[in-house]
This record gives sequence, structure tokens and C-alpha cells, in this order.
Amino acid sequence: MSTTQSERLRGLLEPLVAARDLDLEEIEVTPAGKSRVLRIVVDSDEGVQLDECAELSREASKVLDDTDAMGGAPYTLEVTSPGADRPLTSPRHYRRAVGRLIKARLHEGGDLVARIIAMDDSGLDLEVPGVKGRKPTARRVEFAEIAKARVELEFNPRPARPAQREQIDNDANDANDANDANDANDENDENKEEA
Repeated sequence: MSTTQSERLRGLLEPLVAARDLDLEEIEVTPAGKSRVLRIVVDSDEGVQLDECAELSREASKVLDDTDAMGGAPYTLEVTSPGADRPLTSPRHYRRAVGRLIKARLHEGGDLVARIIAMDDSGLDLEVPGVKGRKPTARRVEFAEIAKARVELEFNPRPARPAQREQIDNDANDANDANDANDANDENDENKEEA
């Protein structure tokens, strides 16, 4: 796809995608016999639902039919979300992968497989799994050190760490305490009305 066609398609489609609070990750046109496939890849922090893809596809189809951005040759339109093992190329991709296992190739050489524990504007706090019964170790990697990275698929992802479980339990207890306090206030109000 030429740069001008890519820019034109992005200019037409980005407002539609942004109106749905989604990120336009990629636009790709590939030949498919005598036709072409226009693939629009969208994502968000909450993920993308099938209904959102279908609605966006209808809107994009109408906009594309009203212009000559795809030329006169037939094409098939696909609106999809990125695959689970897609490359991590921007900070928002890493933010969405917090808690997941990644494989990163470093500029200094070598691969690193680790779980993202946290991230900030300059890099990642990682937990490198222990080998042969050893405990996991913490490691900091700056974005500038990463040549490329992608999420590693896990068929049996590990359960939340004790600290994460404790935070979840604390949040649930705080919510229960707030509900109990509201119930007590309601009961006091009812007792006052009866008196």
C-alpha cells in the first residue's frame, strides 16, 4: 500500500475509530487473487468486543464507499483486534500487558522472558522467572533497551501473586465495610422513625 493511500485511509478511518474510544493500531491492504483485503486493526484498554467491530465495519464501509480511497478494484473489509501475541510497539501496548509474560529482544543482544509487574514513562519493572527451583528476580528494563517484544501465550497462566491477592482481598473488604456502614446508618434511620 502506498504511503499516500495509507495516509488517506488513516485520515478517513481514524475519526470513526476514535469516536468509539478505540485506538487505530494498523491499516493493512493485501492482495487476494483479483481482489484485495483491507484489514483495520483496533484496540482499547478494555479490549474490543465483536459487536464494536461489526458496527465499526458498517460505518467504515459506508465512508469508504462514499470515497475513492480504495480505487475501483473490489476489496473485502475486515475489522479486527490484534492477536494475543502481537508485537508490543508503544507504551499503551505495554500498559495493556501488565501482568502478562513477555519475550523481549534487547539491543545489547539476547532475549529476556519476564512478567511485566509495572510500567512508567521510561520503562518496565519485570519479574524474571526463576530457573530450576530458584526464586524469581526483579529487573528494570528501559524502553530504549528493547529492540522488539511480544506477549508470550500462556495456556496455564499463574494465579495472582500473594501481594496481588492481598490487595484484591483488601479492596473487597473495604467495599464490604462501606456496605456494612451504610446498612448500619439505614437501620439507625429506621429506628429513629419508629421512635
